[in-house]
Amino acid sequence: MDIIALSIPVFFALMGLEVGYALLSGRALYRLNDSLNDLACGVINQVVGVFSSVLIFGFYVGVYNAAHLFEIPGDTWWAWGLCILGVDFGYYWFHRMSHEVNFLWVTHVVHHQSEEYNLSVALRQGAIEPWATWVFYLPLALLGFPPLMFLTANALNTLYQFWVHTRAIDRLGPLEAVFNTPSHHRVHHGCDPKYLDRNYSGFLIIWDRIFGTFQAEEEEPTYGLVTPLASWNPLWANVKFPVRVWRHARTLPTLRQRLGIWFQGPKAIPGLTGAVAGRTKYDASLSGGAVAYVVLLFVLGLAVAVLLLFTPDQLARWQQALGAAFVVLSLVGIGAIYEQKRWSRGLEVARWASLPVVLWLLVPSLL
Repeated sequence: MDIIALSIPVFFALMGLEVGYALLSGRALYRLNDSLNDLACGVINQVVGVFSSVLIFGFYVGVYNAAHLFEIPGDTWWAWGLCILGVDFGYYWFHRMSHEVNFLWVTHVVHHQSEEYNLSVALRQGAIEPWATWVFYLPLALLGFPPLMFLTANALNTLYQFWVHTRAIDRLGPLEAVFNTPSHHRVHHGCDPKYLDRNYSGFLIIWDRIFGTFQAEEEEPTYGLVTPLASWNPLWANVKFPVRVWRHARTLPTLRQRLGIWFQGPKAIPGLTGAVAGRTKYDASLSGGAVAYVVLLFVLGLAVAVLLLFTPDQLARWQQALGAAFVVLSLVGIGAIYEQKRWSRGLEVARWASLPVVLWLLVPSLL
């Protein structure tokens, strides 16, 4: 079972509670445009996973089958405890390296683009990030942690990190010494100089304390990137940074420098620095009817995405690809409407014209 996909209703229920808290407390925790963009990125991440997750998990299985050193039992508490600890340790190093190396930051930058901080941000994930993380977990395969044990421990680690993406929970006293908490993770999403590249831990904050990357929350962070995304297009969210690195690489005189820039950090790319305190957030507004329309677009895209996630064995690859294209078309359309792109009308005509075809080709396979 895909534990993350099965948790989607719980994620939305908790976001609903957070929205309710925001309304009752008078705190501005959500903006619809920002949250729709967060969720659009998350949906695209899940849709891409339909085509790649089995292959990525296959790397772990392959290494385990070919070279594991110990026969670790899958039915003992100590093995599960060690596996959960090992997954968290591997996640810390992936997370840290993804902030320090450009070709890994490419996969992770999407998660940091929102200028808000709420539970919808937890679901904002890069489309290709899973392709970068698996390498950091191969030592667990070599040691002999069974594949399904690893898969479950990794899912639990991901689920834990959902709740720390909130401003509704303040400090948690003694728990702050050991566990990653909302306070600690708010620091990680801050782009103020004192908060940059801190608090990488997923479950246990002890890794940051051990390896010198811990920073306590003091004043409230400025959320987002030092150089904002300034777009509601979820596809551009995934490609803006690699395009920027590639364009900079073309200006360098030697092949060694052009390749080497991908192994340096984001600070090596010109134009990615600047003042962040007190800046105006990127924004856009729509009329009431247009707001209802973009919400409809999101619900439609989400419905087809859920269909793809929960019926992978009932659809052929070409049907999955057709459904995925429709999902992306719907989600890109939301951003185009917010940004008043001239091509948004043509995109809407194409999407509504393709909807009957998509339903005709997909639904009979599920009946």
